[in-house]
Amino acid sequence: MTGTNDESRDDVAVVTGAGRGIGRAIAQRLAGPYTVLAVARTESELAETAAGRPGIHVHHADVGAAGAMAEIAAVAAELGRMAVWVNNAAALDPQPLADISDERWRAVMAVNLDAAFAGCREALRRMAAGGGGVIVNMASLSGVPGVEKFPGNASYNVSKAGLIGLTEAVALEGREHGVRCVAVSPGAVDTAMLRRAAPQLRAGMTPEDVAAIVEFLVSDAAAPLSGTNIPIYSNR
Repeated sequence: MTGTNDESRDDVAVVTGAGRGIGRAIAQRLAGPYTVLAVARTESELAETAAGRPGIHVHHADVGAAGAMAEIAAVAAELGRMAVWVNNAAALDPQPLADISDERWRAVMAVNLDAAFAGCREALRRMAAGGGGVIVNMASLSGVPGVEKFPGNASYNVSKAGLIGLTEAVALEGREHGVRCVAVSPGAVDTAMLRRAAPQLRAGMTPEDVAAIVEFLVSDAAAPLSGTNIPIYSNR
C-alpha cells in the first residue's frame, strides 16, 4: 500500500466500471488494504459488488458524462487519501468501420479514452498533493500493435491504443510527484464484453486473475514499474 502523509486517514482506491467483470473483481480484491470507491452506472450491479464487504463504498455515475470524474474524485476525497485510481470502465459498440457514425465513435471514446484522461487528471492532482499514488489503466490486447484484431471493433481498438499512450504521458508527468501509472492489456477474459466483442474466442483467464495482477501493480513490490503497458497472454 502506498505511503501517506496523514496516517490517520484511510488510503482510498477508486475503481470505475466496478459493477461487474474485471472491475468488480478488482474492487473486491483491493477492499481491505484500501477503502474502495466502486463506481458504475448500474446501481443493482454495484450493490452486488459491495454485498457483504464493508470496505467497499459505491457511487453511481456515468463516467462518460461531463464532470463525472471530478465528482468521483470529490466523493473519494471524503473517504480518505487517494492512493489508487483504476480506470476500468469501458464501452464496446461493434460495427463495420464504414458504418460508424461520428456520434457512435465519440460515444466509445468518451468512456474508453476521454473519461480515462479525466480520471488520470483528477488522480494526478490529488495524489501529487497527498504524497503519491498509483494509477492503473485497463487497456487491452486489442490496442497493442501487432496483435490480431477482429473486424467491427475499430473504435474499441483505437481507444485502447490511445489509453496505452496516455499511460506513458501520465507516468512521465507524475514521476516528480511520486505518482506511478501503468497499463494492463489482458487478452481473452471471461466477461460479457468478450462474448460480445469476439464470441469465437475461448477465455484464457478470469476477472479474478486480472485483479490479482492489479493488486500486485499497486503494491510497493511493483514500485519500479511506471509508464509501461503489460500485455497478458494466457496459456490456458
